[in-house]
Amino acid sequence: MRIGELAERTGVSTRSLRYYEQHGLLSARRGTNGYRDYSEDDVRLVSEIRALLQIGFTLAETRPFVDCLRRGHSTGGSCAESVEVYERKLDEIDQEIRVLLARRAEVAAQLAQSCPGCFVRG
Repeated sequence: MRIGELAERTGVSTRSLRYYEQHGLLSARRGTNGYRDYSEDDVRLVSEIRALLQIGFTLAETRPFVDCLRRGHSTGGSCAESVEVYERKLDEIDQEIRVLLARRAEVAAQLAQSCPGCFVRG
């Protein structure tokens, strides 16, 4: 399939597909006419990349998942390298939560100090 069809099937712009290709996450074969040619496997790769990006992974963090799929695994997260990325991402999210909770506590304390009768939710 050509790049336009891949874009349509995955909900990703052709520009993004070219960007993924520049970063080595997607590799198109070239037809004799010079057009990029993609397979059904590429649909899976792009879908995996898109899903990970939507939940906060960086493009670089998607590489182990893509590599895992390329090695024939049924999911991109079933390889040890992918599990490590999941674990690092969870640690990163946990840290962000701690920072947000501390920030919330500070804002609530300032509200309580500025407005002693005000109710602080949650």
